[in-house]
Amino acid sequence: MYNDSMSTHLLTKAGLQAGMLQHTSPTRPSVTLWQQLSLAQGRLHEAIGPARRFFALQVAAALSGPVMWIRPRWQIDQLNPDGMRPWMDPGRLIDIAPNRPVDLLWCAEEVLRSGTVPLMVVELPEPPGLTPIRRLHLAAEAAMADGAHAPIGLLLTPGPEGAPGIETRWFMRPDHSKDRRRWYLERQRARTAPLAAWHLNPDKTGLKLQPIADTGPRVRTH
Repeated sequence: MYNDSMSTHLLTKAGLQAGMLQHTSPTRPSVTLWQQLSLAQGRLHEAIGPARRFFALQVAAALSGPVMWIRPRWQIDQLNPDGMRPWMDPGRLIDIAPNRPVDLLWCAEEVLRSGTVPLMVVELPEPPGLTPIRRLHLAAEAAMADGAHAPIGLLLTPGPEGAPGIETRWFMRPDHSKDRRRWYLERQRARTAPLAAWHLNPDKTGLKLQPIADTGPRVRTH
């Protein structure tokens, strides 16, 4: 069981209403998710929770062009192209599977610095320290300075602690039942927006955000 220890000030009425959406700098490009939430480009973000890969697919679906997906070669779980197809064309995915843990972050840094793809996803066995995070931010910003794509870097970590120094952190898990399919989404960290929570419900156009009222602690599964 997952005991949501978020204190009540994290999900205030102000945060779930007028201040709920993220405001990015007008000088920095961003990508919009579900017509409401923004991820700054040229920065590093993080997704945790059981549905973190699904979150990454949603970011990929909001962009065009190839996606570099870096994962450990020894990892048993792999993406299923048939499962990806409702959200993005599997042909957009470029799979990179290093043999050594140290090469995961090295590959991520080189991909961001090259500016050749709009999205770089890296699956990590544990959250990295602050120094690697800073290097990845600098690599993404270097691509922007060179006039290349403003890439988004997305870490997928097992959590629940998360990595330091990231631009935003998102927790996502399935919240399905016998009669419905939906997902639970939390913005756990953001430099320019309050923390907040939503349900993601399927509709005819894809997924629609539904804000969750602040009702105090909830039960959560990591």
